[in-house]
Amino acid sequence: SDHLPITADLALPMAGMDLVVRAFLDGPFVPGTGLMHDSLRTRTLIPTAEPYTGIGFERAGSGGETLEVPLLSLNGPDAIVDWVLVELRSAADPTVVLATAAGLVQRDGDVVAADASPALHFPSIPTPVHVAVRHRNHLGMMTAAPLAPLSGTMTVDFTDPATELYGTEPGVISNGTVRLWAGNALRDGVLRYAGLDNDRDRVLTRIGGVVPTNVVDGYLEEDLNCDGSVKYSGAGNDRDLILFGIGGSVPTSTRAEQLP
Repeated sequence: SDHLPITADLALPMAGMDLVVRAFLDGPFVPGTGLMHDSLRTRTLIPTAEPYTGIGFERAGSGGETLEVPLLSLNGPDAIVDWVLVELRSAADPTVVLATAAGLVQRDGDVVAADASPALHFPSIPTPVHVAVRHRNHLGMMTAAPLAPLSGTMTVDFTDPATELYGTEPGVISNGTVRLWAGNALRDGVLRYAGLDNDRDRVLTRIGGVVPTNVVDGYLEEDLNCDGSVKYSGAGNDRDLILFGIGGSVPTSTRAEQLP
């Protein structure tokens, strides 16, 4: 293995760490292919600057990453799907975010740096750390145990069911992979289909709130399947992802993000 769980009291300063991350988003995942689709890229909707600072995600020690434009010309499994945010969290108190980096997830789940490097580089940090991956309209996931790099490099594969993750049902598990739950249109860390502060109403409001067959295009948080269009009804609609996320049968059920 290229990472080892270590107890928090053995924390050591690192001169720098390269982090290789894999993750799948359930919204754009295409069952049977083992890949996500890249509709945001093909529709030229992916912003060149990371979106997370602007929409209120905590940034620790970094922010404002801009992608190398040639990244958007990659095709096949290496095609870009969307921006994601990777966090390093304290082993002693995983509510504390020590460092963040915005990267771009490819169709095959590989997360590359904005400069096209295959690993995210973090400057001096204490290790071990919990590693979390987050997305603007999916529920985030975090490693169950603090991890420490060997030889300055660490790999965390959030798509692998063997990777121990924090919490209960932190992601969708099917087709032999783990994927981040889609549906957090309100981005409050809880999937809700009905009731106060539900995500379904955000989708309806985005399309105008009156005609359920309306479609609105763009790079939008309510676009839960990341296809570049917000739809409330019909094929490829975003509302169904919220219902799936809460369990699919009892509309008043909820699902909370498994981050401390």
